[in-house]
Amino acid sequence: MSGGPAALGALLSGAVDTCLGFVRTLDSEAAAEIDAQRRREVTRPSVVVVGETKRGKSSLVNALIGVTGLSPVDAAVATSAYLEFGHGAATSAQAFVPGHDEPVPVPVDRLADWATVAAALPDGMRPPRRIAVTCPAPLLQYLTLVDTPGAGGLDPAHTEIALDAVSRAAALLFVVDASTPLTRPELDFLIEASKRVDVVVFALTKVDAYPGWRTILADNRAQLQAHAPRFASAAWFPVSARLAELALTLPAEAAGELVDESRVAPLQHALVGLAGNGHLLAQANVLRTVRSELVRLDLAAGERVAACDPDPAEVERAKRDRAGLAARKRTEARQWSLALNTETQRARVEATGRLRTAVGGLQEQFLTRIDAARGEALKALPAEVDRALHALSLQLSYDLRFRFHKVAERTLAQVFAPAELQFVLQRINGTLRHALATRPRRDGGGGDNVMVALSAGGMAFMAGRGVAAGASALGAGALVGGGLLIPVAGLGLGLAAGAFILFRRRVASDRQQARVWLREVLGEARAALTDELAQRFTDLQYALTVALDDAVERRLAQLDAHIADIDAALARDKADRARRRSAAQARRDAVRARVKQVDEVLARARVLTPTAEAVPR
Repeated sequence: MSGGPAALGALLSGAVDTCLGFVRTLDSEAAAEIDAQRRREVTRPSVVVVGETKRGKSSLVNALIGVTGLSPVDAAVATSAYLEFGHGAATSAQAFVPGHDEPVPVPVDRLADWATVAAALPDGMRPPRRIAVTCPAPLLQYLTLVDTPGAGGLDPAHTEIALDAVSRAAALLFVVDASTPLTRPELDFLIEASKRVDVVVFALTKVDAYPGWRTILADNRAQLQAHAPRFASAAWFPVSARLAELALTLPAEAAGELVDESRVAPLQHALVGLAGNGHLLAQANVLRTVRSELVRLDLAAGERVAACDPDPAEVERAKRDRAGLAARKRTEARQWSLALNTETQRARVEATGRLRTAVGGLQEQFLTRIDAARGEALKALPAEVDRALHALSLQLSYDLRFRFHKVAERTLAQVFAPAELQFVLQRINGTLRHALATRPRRDGGGGDNVMVALSAGGMAFMAGRGVAAGASALGAGALVGGGLLIPVAGLGLGLAAGAFILFRRRVASDRQQARVWLREVLGEARAALTDELAQRFTDLQYALTVALDDAVERRLAQLDAHIADIDAALARDKADRARRRSAAQARRDAVRARVKQVDEVLARARVLTPTAEAVPR
């Protein structure tokens, strides 16, 4: 790269300093959020591996590491456990299990038992949520590979978990296979990920099994050009993990040709190159976030320029808007409150009904298994129920996010016209964050007499700054759903230690007692989740009530200021208006100059993106 890494680092750091300082003068809250992202400690770079199920992702991880079968190939969506592969002097694994202060050692040859849906865990042990694996693989000296839950799990219940990992990544390795072009969920995920990570590398797997893979590759590139242009020039690496793993079983002199045919080595080299620039990639990610904020500020500056030399009819329109909003506030405030209450209660009933149906389905499913089980087969029941409950809690977390957005969207649509939403979203975001984040943390679970453990602590912001400014998978019409910040603490449900102990003491191989135990567990789980859902919707209604009232007052104040600006502008002579317009335009030009500066620096940073070798015909 021109000038070397040090020069590029200085360029990126300087651009972040100057542009972030500029943003701070215009929006201190936005600058504070970006600064928090910038201050994250940069350790060994992480490459997050994601992809739909059955795309060959785990096989590719094994091929990259060079250890056959290390990553369980059949890891299922319901596990929801991160697999982190880092460097160590010997191959070992540690599981991070809920309720255990220290990680639990896991025999490497039993890693699949801990990480897959068919796990055979020790009696009384809850399934882990994260497993850290060390291995003396050459690649892992340079980076950490993070395999997101559920084999990448682009299933909606796991998308947010994958995106959370992406937000901490130096780069993203997106795995698709050669059987079919990119699907819409995959494209949506990429568009969302583009707001959190700057560099994405693509691996096209199973090229040995599909002779027409070049056509699929061309289709994928065309789709990216049309739907996610930022990725149009991203590197694609066609690989065969199966050939690479087969080569590992052969003598070195016989494996050379298979290694070349697998094409895994170029991808390994590309990832090592990325890892060597991990600090630069982190700065580039921050700078891209800064750019999104500058674009938003540019739009606001444009409105101020227009107000300096207004159309005389504009003041009349503004006054009508102001009078209309004030009148609606006087006459319809109670109606808004009732509408919010109606929407909240409707969503709560729908969510509770979905929960009832889901728990009923689980009960029927496990009762059928119990009826078919014989002797030793019953012993795996607690672990299976625990995984099913955790999967259910993930699905409910995603469902809560969706329903919260719908409640907010329907409520705001009754109060504000589409053109007004852009003025109120930011203020509502801040109010929601304060109202919900300051709620006391709720955590359930504990002693052996508790059958289920429900964790509701920690606030996960499911959407937020940069959503509206970045490429949106939701389309332009989903302004509220895409731009509104709804803080949602993810549910974490599973069996408490008491459930495992009670199962051992009471059930043994008695199927009748197993049925009783199952009904008790699912009954407590349903009750706990029903209470939690009710509390969540109460929190949402409170927060939206506060935010809505505050947003209306703020909008009225904005309209008053806008009208005053127009009146003042009309009262001035033409020369004075021209001077003020020139000053406002100069401020807007300053914002656009910063955007141009960021674009130039990010263009220079493209040298960090690896390029794939020419694909042979």
